[in-house]
Amino acid sequence: MTAPVFLVDEVTSGTVVLKGSEGRHAVSVRRLRVGEEIVLTDGSGAGAHGTVAAVEGKDTLYVEVAEVRTEPAAEPRITVVQALPKGDRGEVAVETMTETGVDAVVPWQAARCVTQWKAERGAKSLAKWRATAREAGKQSRRLRFPGIADAATTKQVAALLADADFAAVLHEEGSAPLASAPLPATGSIVLVVGPEGGVSPEELSAFGAAGARPYRLGSSVLRTSTAGTAATALLLGRTGRWG
Repeated sequence: MTAPVFLVDEVTSGTVVLKGSEGRHAVSVRRLRVGEEIVLTDGSGAGAHGTVAAVEGKDTLYVEVAEVRTEPAAEPRITVVQALPKGDRGEVAVETMTETGVDAVVPWQAARCVTQWKAERGAKSLAKWRATAREAGKQSRRLRFPGIADAATTKQVAALLADADFAAVLHEEGSAPLASAPLPATGSIVLVVGPEGGVSPEELSAFGAAGARPYRLGSSVLRTSTAGTAATALLLGRTGRWG
């Protein structure tokens, strides 16, 4: 089993003290002991690989760092624009996309979204998505966690699509399969996942004007909370990032 990953503010060499919530999780939940391997990361690509040198109390351990590595940003970069699902399905989508390997997620308030991110509720929901990405990043042993952007409007999503090297909208009526779409070797891929009610004609038109074509995943129709994960896996395989 690979070494567990814990989040720190800064990755350094030498002896590092892990304390607070991360230290408590390492000591009291994971029950790490002296001599066990551990990885510390800042979530931005840097990782300190070492062993536990000492444990103190219930929330502090000392890590002797043997090596500091930097994981370069992968190419092409994959961003999923995720329409807001109902209930906790948004966190499920973020969790599984993070575990799969997505690079960024943009919450989107689509016209047909039942869920509305407004004021305090929106801030709390966004914080949950970001916390989910952090925990899933650690669980999947990533050194570079996906960024979770602020919630975007349709106009902002269109601008993001216009700047992409490949832009697509997942749509059950798409004439072409995503599995055969021409993909760039570098740059950015931006994929839009609509809400349970589907992408509206007006949104499709705006995204089409920005250069995003509609594509289908397959013969079955996936829920909005699973479509992004399936599409990310497909793109990672096709671009060689899973090679």
